Amino acid sequence: MTSPAKFKKDKEIIAEYDTQVKEIRAQLTEQMKCLDQQCELRVQLLQDLQDFFRKKAEIEMDYSRNLEKLAERFLAKTRSTKDQQFKKDQNVLSPVNCWNLLLNQVKRESRDHTTLSDIYLNNIIPRFVQVSEDSGRLFKKSKEVGQQLQDDLMKVLNELYSVMKTYHMYNADSISAQSKLKEAEKQEEKQIGKSVKQEDRQTPHSPDSSSNVRIEEKHVRRSSVKKIEKMKEKRQAKYTENKLKAIKARNEYLLALEATNASVFKYYIHDLSDLIDQCCDLGYHASLNRALRTFLSAELNLEQSKHEGLDAIENAVENLDATSDKQRLMEMYNNVFCPPMKFEFQPHMGDMASQLCAQQPVQSELVQRCQQLQSRLSTLKIENEEVKKTMEATLQTIQDIVTVEDFDVSDCFQYSNSMESVKSTVSETFMSKPSIAKRRANQQETEQFYFTKMKEYLEGRNLITKLQAKHDLLQKTLGESQRTDCSLARRSSTVRKQDSSQAIPLVVESCIRFISRHGLQHEGIFRVSGSQVEVNDIKNAFERGEDPLAGDQNDHDMDSIAGVLKLYFRGLEHPLFPKDIFHDLMACVTMDSLQERALHIRKVLLVLPKTTLIIMRYLFAFLNHLSQFSEENMMDPYNLAICFGPSLMSVPEGHDQVSCQAHVNELIKTTIIQHENIFPTPRELEGPVYSRGGSTEDYCDSPHGETTSAEDSTQDVTTEHHTSDDECEPIEAIAKFDYVGRTARELSFKKGASLLLYQRASDDWWEGRHNGIDGLIPHQYIVVQDTLIS
Repeated sequence: MTSPAKFKKDKEIIAEYDTQVKEIRAQLTEQMKCLDQQCELRVQLLQDLQDFFRKKAEIEMDYSRNLEKLAERFLAKTRSTKDQQFKKDQNVLSPVNCWNLLLNQVKRESRDHTTLSDIYLNNIIPRFVQVSEDSGRLFKKSKEVGQQLQDDLMKVLNELYSVMKTYHMYNADSISAQSKLKEAEKQEEKQIGKSVKQEDRQTPHSPDSSSNVRIEEKHVRRSSVKKIEKMKEKRQAKYTENKLKAIKARNEYLLALEATNASVFKYYIHDLSDLIDQCCDLGYHASLNRALRTFLSAELNLEQSKHEGLDAIENAVENLDATSDKQRLMEMYNNVFCPPMKFEFQPHMGDMASQLCAQQPVQSELVQRCQQLQSRLSTLKIENEEVKKTMEATLQTIQDIVTVEDFDVSDCFQYSNSMESVKSTVSETFMSKPSIAKRRANQQETEQFYFTKMKEYLEGRNLITKLQAKHDLLQKTLGESQRTDCSLARRSSTVRKQDSSQAIPLVVESCIRFISRHGLQHEGIFRVSGSQVEVNDIKNAFERGEDPLAGDQNDHDMDSIAGVLKLYFRGLEHPLFPKDIFHDLMACVTMDSLQERALHIRKVLLVLPKTTLIIMRYLFAFLNHLSQFSEENMMDPYNLAICFGPSLMSVPEGHDQVSCQAHVNELIKTTIIQHENIFPTPRELEGPVYSRGGSTEDYCDSPHGETTSAEDSTQDVTTEHHTSDDECEPIEAIAKFDYVGRTARELSFKKGASLLLYQRASDDWWEGRHNGIDGLIPHQYIVVQDTLIS
């Protein structure tokens, strides 16, 4: 009776799954159609803009010619006056003078409109053609990435379907085996009862012949009972085997279900947004911004009185925002881009368990699987983070290319007494520069590399998402508790009073102190823009000689404070790295060894004034400290270099800004990493130094002729801690990857090296020893041998 009901239930489950998958597949198809429509609309918009400006150029040229004819007509009439003396006399009259100025103004307007027509034809229209080509190419590449993401998603759904079918099949086998077992038990009970009744019927006094018959019947009954018992044992073993398979199949189904839901959620929430934001719209809004700003510059220089009408267009250009456009698009097609309902566990008939089974005999298997997932996830995260850094650096390069501020054409409207021709004036504009082909080729090559890394990053993130979902469910089921790490001993430091105005500017010291105390783990520090209003308020307070960040209050916006610090260095009349040492510093970028770079930078910087060196030492010690929290704040030395490079060192005129800026960023990155080897020590250069507690310490000769550095104080604390914990035995570990220490405190080692670990310094670092040297060891780069630490 249960077979038809079970069959019907299975069909309903399959049908419900097929319906949900069919809806997702329809959504995926509509997403591609929607993106295709956006591409077509974008191309049509750009074509309309080209046609519009082409027609407008014709109108402007016709208008210019008509103005020229108008001016020449009346000038010729004036020249044809027979009485030249009369004409000469008339020139001294104010009305005639106004008339002459008016005719000259008409001729000037004629020249201006000719210039405007030329800009439309030779500058603005080619820009729209370029944007159209770029958009089509990028949409094609984006569609490939999107199709790959959709194929991966459907593959995950198909895997879930296969696992679900296997789960239902094994449960059906288990139920069938259980039914057969119960049937065998009933037969055994029936046979035993029958034997008892027949023995009761036998009389104690019977002939010998009858006794022999009863003995034979008894043997037959015993043989039948044994057969039934053997059949029962076989069915018991079969049921146990099928039950175990069913449990394992349900576990696999639940794991696959969790991974599928995580993958679907990640695709709809993150992948689609990234695809539109970082692929489909890559450079489009910035390029359109540049083209329209060229138009605005031409019109505003032509006639200042048209400001009212042009303000509306400028406002529209200012509001070109890829993020807002993406949000509007997704809101308009909410039914297409919204995530589907979460897949729910569909239990087989009679299966009431909806959690992973972590009991024996599958517990050890799940524990081993959880450990394997943890190890693989650790490796994948490190690899994917490196790919992400490369991708973000490439994206920054592309953004630098498409955001060049080259839309100002005010030079085209500057006329001298020689009245040069329009063509000679416009010949130096953006579109006619010989380097345009080279820049275009470089842009396309960079785009190709970016999309390669983007695809690699998304694929890696997809795999991490699936494995992390399985690992988290396993860990939750197995009841693993988080390790209670030994906290790092507090490092105390003596803060000495100093006069900040003598060496470190108040704004620099105060901002760094505040960030060091409250913002080391603030995500996107120095990259995310703060409130312009608050930035101005804090900046004005410092300019009045006040310290708005004094005290322990933490009610300021961290991004605004970081913006004040960057704004200070950007606004210096002379950059922190002077232009006269630019070429000497650039020579170190080609050096492979960081130590060689540091030595070269040190030699170049030692010629700078002591006050400059003190500020540099202070700033880069802080940036190095900040970079050590990159896993929380997402600002490693390279990202910090991108933020501070333009503020600390400007590229001299006449150099390629894009390529030189990349070298400047590499130089700043090296200085952050190697700051201890680059700048003089407190013994070599007296003055304030950055303290990790967020304060400033002065270093000068003590009465006994001894000085204490921040590194020495750190070592003292470390030594003291080791001596107090001598009863804790060191733990052995093996290096998974090569690692090069970024500071003197961090140890360097090769893959496979044997390390000794004393204790956990934080979630990401150990205090340990390698080759007889004590220091910090990164947790993600090692495999701990002693399993008891978990």
